[in-house]
Amino acid sequence: MESIPKISTILYATDLGENTRPVFRQAIHQARAHGATIIMIHVVEPLSETARSVLAAYMPEASIEKTQENGMKNILADMKKRIKKYYDEECLGQATGTIPLKEMIVVTGRPSEQILTAAETYKADLIVMGQSSKKVLGNKVMGSSARRVARLAKVPLLIVPNI
Repeated sequence: MESIPKISTILYATDLGENTRPVFRQAIHQARAHGATIIMIHVVEPLSETARSVLAAYMPEASIEKTQENGMKNILADMKKRIKKYYDEECLGQATGTIPLKEMIVVTGRPSEQILTAAETYKADLIVMGQSSKKVLGNKVMGSSARRVARLAKVPLLIVPNI
């Protein structure tokens, strides 16, 4: 009989949407159950081509690049503060050290790609993420990031319903 791989590092991916707390609680539960640590990741998507086109009507390309670079630095700094606040609020009232959070990461890029890259970089044994942050026509649907990570992940993935 083959043994079940040990889970020592959990990658928790969050979009900081309104229904993410049950997903974080599940990541915490899994970490405690397995004696694992959590790496929390939030991915900020870059400026879309449509947004760049609109800006191009009002400013030169060099200004767009500089604005985007400065804006992204500010967004990443703000998201790090938000993710820390989110963590602190969720852990309020719990004993110090009971939430096994090892690191908080905020990066820019395509969410599914960054989640998969982080899973490999941090040698995650399990990825925990929400099903979706949106409803389509009032129905729950699996988000594109969750679908893509599910298709390409090299480690187990726990998708938590969050809508």
